[in-house]
Amino acid sequence: MSAVTGTGGRRGLYDLRLVARQVRYEQLGFWLNPVAAVFTIVFSVVFLVLLAATAGNSRIAFLGNIRAVRYYVPSFAAYGVMSACFNMLTISIVVRREMGLLKRVRLSPLPTWVMLAAIFINALIISIVQVVIVVLLGRFAYHVAFPPNMAALVVAVVVGAICFTSLGIAISTFIPNQEAAGPVVSIIFFILLFLAGLYYPIQNSSGLAQFSRYFPVRHMITATVAPFLADKSSAAWSWDDIRVMAYWAVGGMVVAVRRWSWAPRRSDPGRKWASPFAKRG
Repeated sequence: MSAVTGTGGRRGLYDLRLVARQVRYEQLGFWLNPVAAVFTIVFSVVFLVLLAATAGNSRIAFLGNIRAVRYYVPSFAAYGVMSACFNMLTISIVVRREMGLLKRVRLSPLPTWVMLAAIFINALIISIVQVVIVVLLGRFAYHVAFPPNMAALVVAVVVGAICFTSLGIAISTFIPNQEAAGPVVSIIFFILLFLAGLYYPIQNSSGLAQFSRYFPVRHMITATVAPFLADKSSAAWSWDDIRVMAYWAVGGMVVAVRRWSWAPRRSDPGRKWASPFAKRG
């Protein structure tokens, strides 16, 4: 029994090293493209600065007469998570698939689950970097206090990252080629952001809010904003929004597994779909 346990322990450490090494490669690939990295990281900061400069000191009556910048800081922290885990990841997967990189990984000794885990962890790291930058900017440039319950913010960010990573992988299976990836993802994403109240706060009772609650973007924003507006720790947890994002995450995983393909679409238009978790033949 001890021998088996020891072997399993060594195997577990080996798998962790594989994941860590692959995450390192993903991070190198991201930061070695400085233009893409800067635009990914700075985009939320630029929007926050512009809105804070124009309407940051205005008051939002239905949110307790708070300054608008207190709403914009967590909103654009949520935007950073969604941008990294949905926009960036979806486009990256489509490009890799159409260039044949996914197929090469499939044929390599690297376990497929290691690559998928590394992609998710890489998106989570980029998300956390953006959240930290936006929150620190809000604190020291606009005097927006840190949330009294930091755990509520962490849970909202992690669940949101899982949700939008799952949806990003699922959406990538519907995009036919890498030229279409950017326009398709951007149109879907920015329309939903507009409807969800990223650029302007909307009341939960409004028709627009009721419509946008059918989509996870609204839930990500409200779950991230809640910890910053809470006076008591119990009010910091937006469980309804977190639960809805979890449902979307499960739905995205189901679609991704059923429609996943390692091969480029152009090279094999009549191929069968292959699950990313299927065993190699």
